[in-house]
This record gives sequence, structure tokens and C-alpha cells, in this order.
Amino acid sequence: MEPELSDHDVNADLWEAHADWWQREFTDGVDPEYTEQIIPLVVEWTTGFERILEVGTGEGQVARAMAAAGATVVGLDPTRNQIDEAARRGGGPTYLRSGAELMPFPDASFDAVVCCLVFEHIDAVDEALAEVARVLRPGGRFVFCLNHPLLQTPGSGWIDDQMIDPPEQYWRIGPYLMEQAVVEEVEKDVFIRFVHRPLSRYINTMADNGLMLERLLEPAPPQGFIDRAPEYVEVATIPRLLTLVARRAAD
Repeated sequence: MEPELSDHDVNADLWEAHADWWQREFTDGVDPEYTEQIIPLVVEWTTGFERILEVGTGEGQVARAMAAAGATVVGLDPTRNQIDEAARRGGGPTYLRSGAELMPFPDASFDAVVCCLVFEHIDAVDEALAEVARVLRPGGRFVFCLNHPLLQTPGSGWIDDQMIDPPEQYWRIGPYLMEQAVVEEVEKDVFIRFVHRPLSRYINTMADNGLMLERLLEPAPPQGFIDRAPEYVEVATIPRLLTLVARRAAD
């Protein structure tokens, strides 16, 4: 009888199995949320920082953009299939395979740390944010992009109610205050594990580790995404992305 896998092992196995789905559907310019919004936003908020770490780099598209802007970038990811592809695509960054909860760097190694849509897949949130603070120099910047914790909760989505007169479209919000992990079939036979947490969980844990909030950004979805959903006239009013920009407090 095989030993039962821990949640961490299940998460890691799912990402190893479906790394090609991520690379196919979200990289190489095919996803407007990355090309029109996430990558430009990250480059804007990291410009002028010399040594940058990207935690959860995937196949490296965000890391490559920061390197192209002139930074020295290290991309970290626990998934071998992602790191191998990132190295194959090249583009300037250095890539290492590691989880976020125990990073292989000395204290204060980086001027900025970036995480893009990563913590939704991390169980050890306290340890990972403590590690972000540890490897970031005092005064350094943390750029933290999340699927919006309030508006992208499990069970959220558009409701097209044709049973009332006149018909209504509205955005249903799922159980926001419940911290929970779910495995979702994101397309046929592709299963990814997501962890939902309230926004306060992230901000308070950041503050506990000396990561002090500078800006909270809730941009509307980019035009390329809006164009894919013309049947939902209110789609521009519901942010999908939340970005927290923080500074590491001086010791």
C-alpha cells in the first residue's frame, strides 16, 4: 500500500503534471492579463531595483521582462518542468528549483521580491512571507500579485438571471471569510489546487514580518480580456487582479 500524499505533495504533483497547460495557456503572449496588465505592472513597480527575486517564476515570462528592463533577476520555482522550460527559454534570469517556505539565499540578498499569482497555491503562507521578508533588504520592495481574494473566491462567477423581468447579470461572491483549499478542473483533465484566504490574512502576516503596505492596486481587467467576454457588459467593473506593493521596514 502506497503512503498517503501530503497536501504539499499533491500540489507539487499536480503542477509537475500540468506545467505544460500553464505554459500553453498563459505564456508566450497568448494571455492578455499577463501581456497587457501583470507584466507591465510588475516592470513599472520594480524599475530602478537592481537585484530582484521572483518567487514562483513558472517558465520565467515575468522574470525575463524584468531582466530586459535592466535588472539582475533570479527566478525560483518548485516545479522541475517549469524550471527546465524557463532555462530553455533563457532571456537573462538565473533559475533555481526551490519552494517559497525555505529559500536558498542569505538574508537581505535582494532589492525587490516579486510574486505573481503564486500564493494561491502555497499552504505554508506564514513561512513563505517570512522568507520573503528575510531575503529582502531593509527598504526593499515587495510586489505581490494575487487573484483578488474577495472577488475571485471559490464559487464566485457571473450569474445570468433570465428568470426575472428584466433579466439581470451580476457577480456572485463565494464564501470569502472561509480559508479553504480546493482542487479545480480548470480544463478537461487538468486539475490545479487553489488556496483561498481573506485579504486580511495576507496583509497582517506581511505586517508581522515587517512588510509594510505602500499601495493597494485593483486594476480593471485589461481590454484583451474584456474583448473575450462581450456577453458580460459589466466585466470591466469586476477586478480580477489585486496587487500589494510593500516595503521591508528598516531594522
